[in-house]
Amino acid sequence: MARVSQEHLDARRRQILDGAAVCFARNGFHATSMQDVLKAVDLSAGAVYRYFGGKEELIAAIAAEVLETVRDTLERSARESPPPTPDVLVPRALAQMRELRPATLETGEWLFPRLMIQVWTESTRSPALTAVLAEGYAMIREAWGGMARSYQEAGLLTEDADVDAMARAMIALVQGFAAQMALFGDIPPQALADGTRALMSTRRAADGA
Repeated sequence: MARVSQEHLDARRRQILDGAAVCFARNGFHATSMQDVLKAVDLSAGAVYRYFGGKEELIAAIAAEVLETVRDTLERSARESPPPTPDVLVPRALAQMRELRPATLETGEWLFPRLMIQVWTESTRSPALTAVLAEGYAMIREAWGGMARSYQEAGLLTEDADVDAMARAMIALVQGFAAQMALFGDIPPQALADGTRALMSTRRAADGA
């Protein structure tokens, strides 16, 4: 029997994950059956279950992959000199995610923001998925922390800044933009940049003013 190459195995896994992601984003996690996934990817049950034991494993794998992609984007950006400021970095991160995962629904809507909402919702019911997200967000917080430290080294951020608090705030900013996309439609990249830049320009009132 001929050996199946790793390239073939990786491509098959990618096919399954992409098909499942479309199903979950279109119809929701609980309204999607494994039969729906099998139909979408045009594979037998045996071929799919070779890689994933069910819907829970599929959505956990999708979430983990997205979080790893975001972390890698941040780690690369932290090595730039000078490091990109948040008004550049936030739209860049979303643009790179769109480039890597460009799938759309029949309406032309980008799939990723709606899929993200599905992952969040399911995590409230699934301790296993919550654990996956917790691990992934910890990695992203560390990556954002690396960005903050690169800002400090470049003189763009004060030495006494709370790096972890900044990381949490930046994660919330990206999540908020993505949630708006899922609920209200696409947001132009320039709006992301301009909005983040406006927040950065806010000045604290002088003491006693």
